[in-house]
Amino acid sequence: MTEASNGSGSRKLLKVGIIGLGEIAQVSHILALNNLSSYYCITYICDVSQQALEHCSKKIAGGTPKTTSDPEELIASPETDVIVVCNVNAFHPSHAILALRHNKHVFVEKPLALNYRDLDAIINAEKTSQARVFVGYQRRYAEAFLDALEEVGSMEKIEYIRVRDIIGQNSSFVSQSGTFPKKYTDFPKLEAAEMRSTEEEMVKAALVDEFGVEATSESMTLFRLFTGLGVHDFSALREMVGMPSRVIGASLGLPIWSVLFQYPGFPVMYESGIIDVPKFDAHIEVYSREKIVRVDYDTPYVKGLPVTMTIREKIDSAKGDGYQERTVRKTYEDPFTLEFLEFYHCATNKNCPKTSAADAREDLDLIKMIMQAAYS
Repeated sequence: MTEASNGSGSRKLLKVGIIGLGEIAQVSHILALNNLSSYYCITYICDVSQQALEHCSKKIAGGTPKTTSDPEELIASPETDVIVVCNVNAFHPSHAILALRHNKHVFVEKPLALNYRDLDAIINAEKTSQARVFVGYQRRYAEAFLDALEEVGSMEKIEYIRVRDIIGQNSSFVSQSGTFPKKYTDFPKLEAAEMRSTEEEMVKAALVDEFGVEATSESMTLFRLFTGLGVHDFSALREMVGMPSRVIGASLGLPIWSVLFQYPGFPVMYESGIIDVPKFDAHIEVYSREKIVRVDYDTPYVKGLPVTMTIREKIDSAKGDGYQERTVRKTYEDPFTLEFLEFYHCATNKNCPKTSAADAREDLDLIKMIMQAAYS
């Protein structure tokens, strides 16, 4: 660590190594870390694509970073204090464990792992490490979501919750992000084949060995959607009201799917999908008899679009019953920035984040409930 000057003195400047220079790194993480230059300095980047290394080196503020195609070289280097893993899902567990073995806090994009076997290996690696895993569930760090937690916590009784995440193709939003990301094809064929076979084995290990569900083309596709798009919703729902007691029913068609959860005293309807209309319709809406609390998310790939909390509640007046509606937006800071600020706090104070490896395991519990209800 080095020292960075700020208005109130100095703070530790964390040297960051990034593994994986694909879409999320180019559109979000490099930009967010550059902007947080009094907290972080990107010193090392890693990718199997030489074109990606050349392109992203030019995007990094504060000097040219070191580059490598070997994740272990980056992780072991004294030029890195913390690690950001945002490469393909197949290598999240191995690179997270490697960072823990080197006692370096590691930020891992979701999903942390695709099965219990690998999740438990990560959790076990934490037990002998001085570092911790921080899972990238940025929606849970939005100010509007934190405000909603307080509002929902004050409700006398929840009657119903709706979770919706029906969005347009991600490419529509990425192309309008203003970050001009690039895709590359100079991947070594052997490494690409290893990635595909490793990922498929991980998915089948979850479905067949751990869930008891047949690994068909449809079940594997839905599982990938749940561990990709779905965990944003599952993770936020869990923080707000905990785990459901059971799955009443699930319709897992494409391109839109839905699940009905039962909680003690109220149901939750989850509806999600990916369509061709470039609209981002993602929200959590919680109903009680006298208050409705809703958090609306927009695409995180276009900077400056707000996350808001809207409250609708009953009012009594001499002229009769009515209701008032207010929308709260405390900050223009985007959730990616807010979660990297929290990652900094966890790394420098050696705290366990709320989006921990153990927390991510509960998402897999919830996905297991859905898959077994739909395919048993």
